Amino acid sequence: MNLANKITIFRVFLVPVFMAVLYSNIRYSTYIAAVIFIFAALTDTLDGYIARSRNLVTNFGKFVDPLADKILVSAALISLVELGRVPAWVVIVIIAREFTITGFRVIAASEGVTIAASPLGKFKTITQLIAIPLLLLNNFPFQASNIPVDIIMLYVSLIFTILSGVDYLYKNKDTLKLKDI
Repeated sequence: MNLANKITIFRVFLVPVFMAVLYSNIRYSTYIAAVIFIFAALTDTLDGYIARSRNLVTNFGKFVDPLADKILVSAALISLVELGRVPAWVVIVIIAREFTITGFRVIAASEGVTIAASPLGKFKTITQLIAIPLLLLNNFPFQASNIPVDIIMLYVSLIFTILSGVDYLYKNKDTLKLKDI
């Protein structure tokens, strides 16, 4: 297993650590969990950089890397619902989009088609990775301004989630063969 894939696997193992800290009785647990989340999110950039720069891109990495991201983001968002910081319907829409696009990519792959990440999909990920720590930190450092940057970023990420999902489906609609239904 190459270094990039090891970093990706490490990100998956950070998810239960994130969850354990978040739900612990440790003082400042949500702050520590936010740091763990940010660190895990940064490993996504690192493993991608290493894989591309060292020509270590593998089918395993192509499969596990986006899966690790989805597990991390889903765990955080579901936890935020339980903590009362995010409406459940928002998380349902986000996770439904992830299942839909993942399923769509599986169908495309079975047809020999690779669907690359789009700019909208990248914006979706970036806005989610900004919104989640802000939500964990109760809008820190923006609390004093009374501007709910955490909630604004959540809804911006929701908009990009929907737009990128529609974009993926529209641009690759020929991959779905309705005659098979």
